[in-house]
Amino acid sequence: MSRLALASLLAALAIPATAFELSSPDVQDGQALAKAQEFNSFGCNGSNVSPALSWQNAPAGTKSFAITVYDPDAPTGSGWWHWVLFDLPASSNGLPAGAGNAKGKRPAGSIQSLTDFGGPGFGGACPPQGDKPHRYIFTVHALKVSKLALDSKAMPALVGYMLNANSLGKASLTATYQR
Repeated sequence: MSRLALASLLAALAIPATAFELSSPDVQDGQALAKAQEFNSFGCNGSNVSPALSWQNAPAGTKSFAITVYDPDAPTGSGWWHWVLFDLPASSNGLPAGAGNAKGKRPAGSIQSLTDFGGPGFGGACPPQGDKPHRYIFTVHALKVSKLALDSKAMPALVGYMLNANSLGKASLTATYQR
């Protein structure tokens, strides 16, 4: 049997890898966010509740997770960080609705750091009135380290740098919002 034939046979017999996935009962990929996920300040009057999230099929070797929510359409020239949560244990596979709020249920040891609103925790959608729909990218990051060695005062760009430096993979879903 030739090497090419053998390689083809082995590829046909290989079990396909299952993709790392993020899902939510509250946020659907490609759909609009609910009023519950709208911020409650800066002229917005939503409930500011972080959505429930769940993930599965993390890459082998995952030692922790992080969650980010980012709006690339914010009129800032650099987008807008709505949520930065890291040091979630590798044993976690989701968060309940409201986990990003001050008294929300999060795994012990997890850290919410600063967002572009100036404080830690989930800050919901709040695009300028009449602006085009903004995209809100919810991402779970699988990391090769158990801790990022950052605290709750870490700026979003620094956390992003550390996430990229320690990434094993990520899964995202993107929702929209317009006022």
